[in-house]
Amino acid sequence: MLANRNAMATIAVRDMAAAKKFYEGQLGLTPLESDPEGVLSYQSGTATVVVYVSQFAGSNQATACTWAVGREFDNILKALKAKGVVFEHYNMPGMTRQGDAHVAGDYRGAWFKDPDGNILHILNR
Repeated sequence: MLANRNAMATIAVRDMAAAKKFYEGQLGLTPLESDPEGVLSYQSGTATVVVYVSQFAGSNQATACTWAVGREFDNILKALKAKGVVFEHYNMPGMTRQGDAHVAGDYRGAWFKDPDGNILHILNR
């Protein structure tokens, strides 16, 4: 039923202007048409990231969206950092940290937050 359908990330924010600046300016997502109620949609590969205003923005303490960036991981991490993205550093069992990357075997991942505290993630898959 849903196996052949694309899923989309739906991310709650409090400040749409700050979110727009972050998702377009810092992450470089391509804006799609916004709807009259102020919901923004962004193209991200073949998927869509939807950003909308909610009083519950940033209350999720788990990862809200992940991008699998493959071999471009280190270049994307550096580019995001150059645009002012601040990476989170966690103590995670079985992982070490190399700069802003969390590493376990051939896995490399990095987490960061949007202006409302939503946790976002890139990984080398």
